[in-house]
Amino acid sequence: MKRIIYIIGIVLAGVTISCDDYLEAPTKSSLDESVIFSTPDLAKGAVDGIKVPFAETNSYRGRYLPFYGMNTDIEWFHASETVGANSELVNYNPSPSNSNMNTSNNAWAQMYSGIERANICIKGLRAYGNPLPGNELGYLLGEALTLRAIYYYDLVKAWGDVVARFEPISTETLYLPKSSRDVIYKQLINDLEEAAKLVPWPNETSTTSSIERVNKAFVKGLRASLCLSASGFSQHPDGIRRSTDPDLSVARLYPIAFQECQDVINSGTCKLEPSFETVFKKNNQDNVDAGGEGLWEIPFSDGRGRVLFTFAIRHVSVDQYTGQARGGSAGPVSHVFYDYDVKDTRRDVTCVPYEWGTAVAGRSKQVLNNLNKWSFGKYRYEWMNRYVTSTNDDGVNWQYMRYAEVILMAAEIANELQGPAAAAPYLKMIRQRAFAANDWPVKVEAYVNGLSSKDAMFSAIVEEHKLEFTGEMVRKQALIRWNLLKVKLDEAKTKLYALRDRTGQYADVPEKVYYRYAADGETLQFYGLNRGESLDKTTEYEFNTVYVAPNRLTNTKIESIYARNPDERQFWPIWQVFLDSSNGQLVNDYGY
Repeated sequence: MKRIIYIIGIVLAGVTISCDDYLEAPTKSSLDESVIFSTPDLAKGAVDGIKVPFAETNSYRGRYLPFYGMNTDIEWFHASETVGANSELVNYNPSPSNSNMNTSNNAWAQMYSGIERANICIKGLRAYGNPLPGNELGYLLGEALTLRAIYYYDLVKAWGDVVARFEPISTETLYLPKSSRDVIYKQLINDLEEAAKLVPWPNETSTTSSIERVNKAFVKGLRASLCLSASGFSQHPDGIRRSTDPDLSVARLYPIAFQECQDVINSGTCKLEPSFETVFKKNNQDNVDAGGEGLWEIPFSDGRGRVLFTFAIRHVSVDQYTGQARGGSAGPVSHVFYDYDVKDTRRDVTCVPYEWGTAVAGRSKQVLNNLNKWSFGKYRYEWMNRYVTSTNDDGVNWQYMRYAEVILMAAEIANELQGPAAAAPYLKMIRQRAFAANDWPVKVEAYVNGLSSKDAMFSAIVEEHKLEFTGEMVRKQALIRWNLLKVKLDEAKTKLYALRDRTGQYADVPEKVYYRYAADGETLQFYGLNRGESLDKTTEYEFNTVYVAPNRLTNTKIESIYARNPDERQFWPIWQVFLDSSNGQLVNDYGY
């Protein structure tokens, strides 16, 4: 059953932001550590407690997940053009005093709280648990190492160089300066090598039958992702560059990452779902069975988490599908729908042109959105098996990594190390799921086989990543490590101007959209969304509107994709409250 298990009977010290707070906090658990970390049930409660900060109000739930992954060339915040704290977070113009983030209980603090919980567990399990492959305490050590890596990876994604803490806090280590992200990356890569030896494959044990628990496929996939980021580009105080540490070079880390991907692929313990839509229906329906495409999810309880609250197709009012009138804070950038092949089954799952309107007698129907406000179709209240009654939370897990990401990483690495012929089988795996079998000769075989150079294959992988992962908030980190963040954002702006003017590659996009309701009275049917659909359908469709035009996608909206040079603002600043309470140890870089 979906849950976050809170620690019962023990108290673990969290991260504090002042010396007084630390000295007033309990220094020992209510049970001796030697008992807790040598007793599987008690140790499990402590390790489960590492997950608690994910769901705290201003942590992943309401701050990190809603804002970190935007804006990109495929995802944008719908109110980006509106001046305010939220838009500043996504359009590369935040300040340390941002009113939504500058609080002592925010994501920065919550991530370090999770890290401190993990540090206590790791130290205790090593000291008292005799953790070995195949025993329960060994699994718990592997899980704790992995959860700590998740928190740290996300800290580095958002802030770059951060404080490295790999031991529980003491009075001597309460105030520390930032460390190089290289130090953190190397520790995490080593930690996950150890964790992979301690945790079983999906469904190898009852513990790993759920993707709410860490398994070997996820650990290896996460380690591969860390290797790519650690060896990739990112902003440093002296500019955008790769690491100069030879231990984090492409030559050193790409073979490691490739082996991890190969291990997952060859294990046979996970698979691509036959239907792209199934991936997201399972997520929306709280299906956490291992062995499918999902590798690990942040486990929110039914009354916690804001995944649909934030990203779902908007429901303007309470209706037949939800008791929560939310969703729609972000969506695909307007050109993305038109960038899909019309036969690509991912398109209509990913990009949705409507929201659910005001309910009448408790029932609502779909209403066409404007061109500048497409919805993410991967998140839908109408797919849920539960009826959400909370006004603030929906309880749907955040899908942190899925098997398709491992396959595309394998394609990217194979191309770099061995060339396009070695990458082709992996790219074909992704595209075969995207297209019907009778389209494979052209859309899969001919397309992929035509990518005869390393550069052509890399560009195709970057494009496939877009088509596969729109709305999943993994694009920003990928663009950063590829050194393509501003390049692709500028490309998106160019595409948006061409789309709204119906010129260049968008010259065959229809100006007008015709629509009507299906027999069920709530589902919209369209003509004019596909390229080339330009016939007059007034007699067949009840409604029509000019959909693609300059007044539907204004200069202000297009330019709001970023307010400052994104290559000079790849990271958020450390918030002022944490600077002020750091005893002078923390400072901001990158011009903040």
